[in-house]
Amino acid sequence: MEGIVTMYQDFMKKADPRIADYPLMQSPFLVMGILLAYVYFVLSLGPRLMANRKPLNLKKFMVLYNFFLVGLSLYIVYEFLMAGWLTGYTWRCDPVDFSQDPKALRMVSVAWLFVFSKFIELTDTVIFVLRKKNEQVTFLHLFHHSVLPWSWWWGAKFGPGGMGSFHAMINSMVHVVMYFYYGLSAAGPAFQKYLWWKKHITAIQLVSLCCGAEHVPSASTVRDRPALVPMKGVVSSCSCLFCSLSLWVSSSSGALWVSDSPTQPGWGVGAAQPAAPGLQPCWEGERHMLPRDLSASSSCC
Repeated sequence: MEGIVTMYQDFMKKADPRIADYPLMQSPFLVMGILLAYVYFVLSLGPRLMANRKPLNLKKFMVLYNFFLVGLSLYIVYEFLMAGWLTGYTWRCDPVDFSQDPKALRMVSVAWLFVFSKFIELTDTVIFVLRKKNEQVTFLHLFHHSVLPWSWWWGAKFGPGGMGSFHAMINSMVHVVMYFYYGLSAAGPAFQKYLWWKKHITAIQLVSLCCGAEHVPSASTVRDRPALVPMKGVVSSCSCLFCSLSLWVSSSSGALWVSDSPTQPGWGVGAAQPAAPGLQPCWEGERHMLPRDLSASSSCC
C-alpha cells in the first residue's frame, strides 16, 4: 500500500504547479467524488426523490441557464484564441508553454475555466431528472458528463495548453451554437421561426469531430514530438475522440438530422416514443427533434 501511495505522489509531482491553486485542481479525489455523486443522483437518488412528485417547471431557469452557458462558452473561445491560437500557435502540434509568461498563464486560466465549465454542465442532467425526463439520461449522456470531465481534468492538470487546448476550444465553439439553440427552444414554440438553422447543428458537430480527428495525429509528424508531446497524450486524445464518436454515431442510429415533419413521433406531452434512440425534444408539446447530446463526441486533452 505504501508503494502505491509513493507512486501516486511521484506521479502527481509531474503536474503543472501553476494550476494547483485553482478550484477543483488540488486533488483528483475531490473531482472523483463530485462525479460519483452526480452519477448516483441522476441514476438513483434523483429518480427516487421525484417518483411521487410532479415534474418541476424549470422553463425560466432553463432559458437563463442555457444563455449563461452561451456567454461562458463565447468567453472561453475568446480566451483560447487570445492566449495562443491567434497569438503564436501554429495550429498544428504546439507544445505546452510551462513558463510564467503572461500569455502562458492566460492559457492556464482558460484551461481551468473550460474544465470548470464541464462541472457546471452537469446541471443538464439534473434538469432532466427534476423534470422527470429520465429517458434522456442515456449511457452516451452519462459518458459525456462524467467520463469526459474526468479526462479533461487530467489534461489541464498536467498540460494546460498546447495542442490539447485546440479540442477544448472547438468543443466550446460547438457549445455556443448548441446552448443558443437550446436557450431559444426552451423559451417556447413562439421562437420556432428563429430556429431555421437547427438542421445544421449536426453538421457543425461532425465538422468539429473531423477537426479533432485530423489535429491529434498531426503530433506524429513533428520530428522532436517525444520531447514536445508525449505519445501517452496523443494516444489518450485519440482514444477519447474515437470512443466518443462511436458512441455518438451508435446513439444517433441514423437519425442525424432534425425533422420538421408532423408525422414524426416527438417526445412532447402525450407524444409517442421516438423511432430512433438518438432524439430528444426541444420543448414540450412540440414535435421537433434533435440528435441527443450533440456535444457528447468532443475529444479530450
